[in-house]
This record gives sequence, C-alpha cells and structure tokens, in this order.
Amino acid sequence: MPNIKSSKKDVLSSKIAYEKNKSEKSALKTCLKKFDAALVAGDKSGAEAAYKQAVKAVDQAVIKGLLHKNNAARKKSSMTLKLNKLA
Repeated sequence: MPNIKSSKKDVLSSKIAYEKNKSEKSALKTCLKKFDAALVAGDKSGAEAAYKQAVKAVDQAVIKGLLHKNNAARKKSSMTLKLNKLA
C-alpha cells in the first residue's frame, strides 16, 4: 500500500477505472453473444436487429478506448460476413 497521498489517489482511481472498464467490456461481450445466438437460431430479423446493436456497441467501445479501431473493424467485418451467410 502506498504511503504518499497522490499514490493513494492513483490506486483508488485505477481501481474505479478497472471496475468501469470491466463492466463495459462485459456489456459488449453480452451484446456480441446475443448476435451469435440469433445467428444460431436462424432468426434473420432477430439477427439483423442484434447486428445493429452489436455494431453500435463495438463503435462505442472504440470511442471509450476499450477496443482498438482495427480490432473493432475486424469484429464488424466478421459479423457482417456471418449475417450475409444467413441470408
């Protein structure tokens, strides 16, 4: 445990950021899993709706700094290909 006041604040703020990022990453993963579940079910309209939400969630994750932009582009491309195969 740090003794210096600013170091104590750093530990506290990093813990808060960790919890926030963990929550947001979990929400992103849940959104992606919902899209995959809709694909497995073969529900085209449900998959399209889940696709729109998943793409939006991935874009927001880039803005928040949770994902790198190239990682997000790869995820979106992969989802698009999966959705087009369903058609």
